[in-house]
Amino acid sequence: MGVSSYSPRQELLLPVRAGFLWLTVLAALLVNLLPWAGFWTWLKPDFVAVVLLFWIVREPRLIGFGVAFVLGLAMDVAMASLFGQHALAYTVIAFAATMLRRRLRMFSADKHVLQILPILLTAQAVILLVRLAGGAAFPGWTWFVPAITGALLWPIAWVVLLAPQRPRIDPEHPI
Repeated sequence: MGVSSYSPRQELLLPVRAGFLWLTVLAALLVNLLPWAGFWTWLKPDFVAVVLLFWIVREPRLIGFGVAFVLGLAMDVAMASLFGQHALAYTVIAFAATMLRRRLRMFSADKHVLQILPILLTAQAVILLVRLAGGAAFPGWTWFVPAITGALLWPIAWVVLLAPQRPRIDPEHPI
């Protein structure tokens, strides 16, 4: 009666290659800097935030607060925005990911969405508060849409970023 029927899916993964990790971070940075136009501009998630969040949850030994801060400074410089706003937001993401890491690893990727959404919303709020403190006008509630699309992107990111770590099974010699 008191036994839960929940059993998290445990899969054995190969170790992540550091080169792949850094390549995905660089790719996310470049995708963030693509010129998005029209409707897609306010719908576009912060790809760096999603990839950073993923790798801090999966590989905290390889990526952490320092990397989050430097990536934030790189985003600030690249977007010619108020210096430090992304650095602060990405550091908050790193803190939240570190705190929730064990909980997130317990569930499947589709169940993560409701736990990732508040982290991404908080990061958007941090950037907004820094901008407002710098004298910018409130951009409206659509400012938070990228956090929602980023959370919805999470299960796809989870599958794509874990794909190289899944062992290849030879059909000739199954286990």
